[in-house]
Amino acid sequence: MSYLETTHDIYKEAALTPDVGLCCTTNPIWELPGLKIPKIMQEMNYGCGSTVHARDLTNNPKMLYVGVGGGMELLQFSYFNRQKGGVIGLDVVDEMLEASRTNFAKAEQMNSWFKSEFVNLLKGDAMNLPIEDNSIDVAAQNCLFNIFKSDDLKKAISEMYRVLKPHGRLVMSDPTCEQPMNDELRNDERLRALCLSGSLSIADYVKCLTNAGFGTIEIRARKPYRILDPKNYPTDELIYIESIEVAAIKDPMPEDGPCIFTGKAAIYYGNEDYFDDGAGHILLKNQPLAICDKTANQLQQAANNNIFISESTYHYDGGGCC
Repeated sequence: MSYLETTHDIYKEAALTPDVGLCCTTNPIWELPGLKIPKIMQEMNYGCGSTVHARDLTNNPKMLYVGVGGGMELLQFSYFNRQKGGVIGLDVVDEMLEASRTNFAKAEQMNSWFKSEFVNLLKGDAMNLPIEDNSIDVAAQNCLFNIFKSDDLKKAISEMYRVLKPHGRLVMSDPTCEQPMNDELRNDERLRALCLSGSLSIADYVKCLTNAGFGTIEIRARKPYRILDPKNYPTDELIYIESIEVAAIKDPMPEDGPCIFTGKAAIYYGNEDYFDDGAGHILLKNQPLAICDKTANQLQQAANNNIFISESTYHYDGGGCC
């Protein structure tokens, strides 16, 4: 049995019998006016973070969500696009699609604004999206890409890139791990399907996105997620897994490489009122400016030690230099 078949079976069972501990997010449930989320959706929230960010969802964006879970994030996305078929939910597991349909009926009873027709549920897989080129404003996945092995991951990311409009956003949440994992962990199909042993480092994760052509990457959150310990897993050391929330934007690739925001900021404290690096970045005295890592490296070399560059916080909330 392949790891994809194992994954299919695990999430088929999770659709038939909700498993609260399968993959739990530390994010609080969204509190939005008039939004009520059925308990069953919360129990089937098989993700490690959130892909719902209000600043991505203005002007009724056309949205695609791959790996529907119990439909909770689809319901949240629908809050921002209340049009028939405004949100597409895609899953390869029939039982998960059916569970979402049932959950949407419950959501309709609890939310006067919501109609199930806002969400178009389709069967399909991430490596071959049944979606037209350049047709989606915001695509999202939560705790799915970390399951894929290298070739499948490249294909899934390239498919997301294909369907996004220019400047469209791929919003993701996935486990990451900075420690090496042994082959036994990496090749355990069940642990990979459970989002435990397929985690990449943040640098490798970002490289997969920029290799696909995404010119701007935003790391929006970095949080504790899981521990693999020697008592319960085939490892000689304690392995710490985090989750990150990332947006990859289909901007043109700059000639000098992608703009990757990891939560750095620059503060100019020289004798002048401002510093202009001549490359489009103006720093007002003692006013922090969010900057990408590339700009941080350039500024460090340009200002004769009159600019302070903060360490990466791995929390970026917009307003950057690009």
